[in-house]
Amino acid sequence: DLNANSFQHQPYLDNQIADRGFEIVSVGTTITTPMGVYSQKVKSLDELQDGATIAIPNDPTNGGRALLVLASKGLIKVKEEAGLKVTPADITENPKNITFAELDAAQLPRSLQDVDAAVINTNYAMEAGLHPKKDAIAIEGEKSPYANVIAVRKADKDAPWVKTLVESYHDEKVKTFINDTFKGALIPSW
Repeated sequence: DLNANSFQHQPYLDNQIADRGFEIVSVGTTITTPMGVYSQKVKSLDELQDGATIAIPNDPTNGGRALLVLASKGLIKVKEEAGLKVTPADITENPKNITFAELDAAQLPRSLQDVDAAVINTNYAMEAGLHPKKDAIAIEGEKSPYANVIAVRKADKDAPWVKTLVESYHDEKVKTFINDTFKGALIPSW
């Protein structure tokens, strides 16, 4: 029903295409909403004790993303061949014997009092009054494969209006607006 959308990252779009057979392609990136690790009990990942519990999203895309954030920070190691579809079963090294509590992503901010840390998507963190740049004890890198994309019908991908749409979004004024308004909670990905 739409000519374009811009609400998902590439791994999510790839899953939707595989599951539902959509004839949709990405034509450009928009923003990255960095996933952060939050805690009410420790101020850094180094302070996590042996046997700590970390809550992660229970959906495959964001749960895997959370594990990759923790792996990128050296807390765990995962099977490289799992790629972006990593699960707790793909953890190869867990020196602190972390227990992972898989919860609905929207519930993660409320779980902070019950766990040692939680890996939370930016939208849910911000709804709970948490700011990724100020409150996270660790944050996903800016070169994340989870940048949101502009998606269009495959048949429209080379249409002139698509090129105009992407160029308009990638304007320096849009980048300045995002940086000034969201102060690092959203990161321009172009």
